[in-house]
Parts: sequence; C-alpha cells; structure tokens
Amino acid sequence: MDQSLLDTLRVVALPTKTNFRGINLREVALFKGEYGWAEFSPFLEYKDAECAPWLACAIEAATQPRPHLFRSNVKVNGTIPALNGAAEITKIVELFPGVSSFKIKVGENLELDLARIQQVRSLRPDSAIRVDVNGAWSVDEATSFLQSAGEIEYIEQPCATVEELRELKKRTDVKIVGDEILRKAVDPFALDLNGAVDILMLKVQPLGGIKRTHALINHHKLPVVVSSALESAIGIDYGLVLAGSIEKLEYGCGLATGFLLSQDVAHLPIKHGQMAISSPEPDFAGLEVSAERFEWWKNRIMRTAELL
Repeated sequence: MDQSLLDTLRVVALPTKTNFRGINLREVALFKGEYGWAEFSPFLEYKDAECAPWLACAIEAATQPRPHLFRSNVKVNGTIPALNGAAEITKIVELFPGVSSFKIKVGENLELDLARIQQVRSLRPDSAIRVDVNGAWSVDEATSFLQSAGEIEYIEQPCATVEELRELKKRTDVKIVGDEILRKAVDPFALDLNGAVDILMLKVQPLGGIKRTHALINHHKLPVVVSSALESAIGIDYGLVLAGSIEKLEYGCGLATGFLLSQDVAHLPIKHGQMAISSPEPDFAGLEVSAERFEWWKNRIMRTAELL
C-alpha cells in the first residue's frame, strides 16, 4: 500500500441512533488518493484475512477512475433494525421518505419478528417488505416464518449454508437472496448457487471493490441488489457508484443505512426514494478518535496490506 495514502489517514467514530446488530458506535478509517476519499471499515472483530478485500476496495476507490455509470440516482430501501417498540419503529420508518420497500431485520424471536413486520406494514401499507435473517434459521424455522409472514418480496440469507438454501427453495416461492454465503466464502467464484439463490446481495467493501464485484455478477449471472455494511457517507457513496455501474438493477438498494447514524462525515439525502452519487467531501469535526484508536486502525491497515 502506498505510503501517500497512509499519510492522509483519518479515523472517525460515528454514533448510531439505535443499537444495530450490537453496534452503538461505528469506527471508520478514511484515506484520500488521486480519485478521492475512500473508506476501510471492516467490523472490529474481523481478523486481518477477512479485512483484506475491504482494504482492496478502499485502495481501488482512492486510486482508480470511476466506472461507466448507467444512472446517477439509485433507488433505495429503508432498513429497520431488530427493534420492538412501536414508537421507536415509527421513528426509524420516518427516516426513509419516499422509499417503496423496507428491509426488516428478523431471526431472534418469531412473535416479535411478525409484530415488527406488521408495524411497518401499518405505517407504509404500499411498501414491499423484505426480511434479513443473517443465516440464523434452520430450513424448518424459515419455512414456518414464511408461512406466517404474509407477502414478502424476498428473504435474505435465511439459512447459513448453500445446502439449506437449496432445500428451502424447494419449499417456497419467495425469492431467496444470498449475502453471507457470497461475501464470507473463501472463493465466491467457486460457489454453486444453482437452485439455492435467486438474487445476489452485493456489498462493495467485503467483496473487494467494484471491478471484482462485476466479475462476480458476470460469473453467477443472477439479479442483484447492492447494499451497505453500515458505512459512513464515503463508503455509501462508493456503494452508490457500484449500483450506478450495474446496467440492470431491478430492486431498490440497501444504501440508506447512513440514516441510522446520528452523526456522519457527510449527508447523503433521500429524494423521492432515491439517493444521488455525489463524491462527498468529509467533515471530520468532532468525530475523530483518540490517538490510541488511530494507531490501532493504522496498524490494522498495515497488517492487512501485507496480505494483498
């Protein structure tokens, strides 16, 4: 990794509006290259090897020209964390004006999951409902949920393995989306997703950047949705660039998760259910971490760079 990139390193801590999969403070490393600011933000518990594609993506974003874009505005969905209070859910729904679909986190308690879905439906009756399970269920549990949940646009990673997804697909007509199955694979090109997955969930950092993600799209030849990994506005904008560079994009993308942060380095608004690609300039005021945390991230980047 070029020293000139490290010389621009800034690290920020972004508080969330609500607990999101156990996260209340999102630490993010940013650095700048010839083509703008880039983000490196693997979650704190990730080992260096799992961080490698995230760093490859950040280096690509900083040092490579942007791809050809088929659109400059990207349709997005709302994202509802695993909340159970009606008032709190209402506040989150209101963060996403004009969106036509909501992705709802489920998988911990069936009764609470169904109540959460019903609450969103009551607030936005015309919006499609998607659910994200993060691989938590058995085939039987996923089947039981789908029999109780009403109309679902798609179910994201209901079970952990390809074999389980293939078995579930035999039991349901609901579209199945593969997320962790792809981005946590040792070799995502070696996966046989035939009869297991209908749609690919694409997150640009964990998949190693836009060029590699396009190679995966061309390899698997499935419809796609672009989503985020709870990134800052810098990472989100690069996800928007990925979405803009995909010729056929049938579904709204999960790129509005910045609205779950109470502070960010830039503001990317939703207008009429869409977000614009904008190459934002970050504002670091009041967000930078301690010297100790900065060194932790710098060392993490240097260790990870040795694996590329």
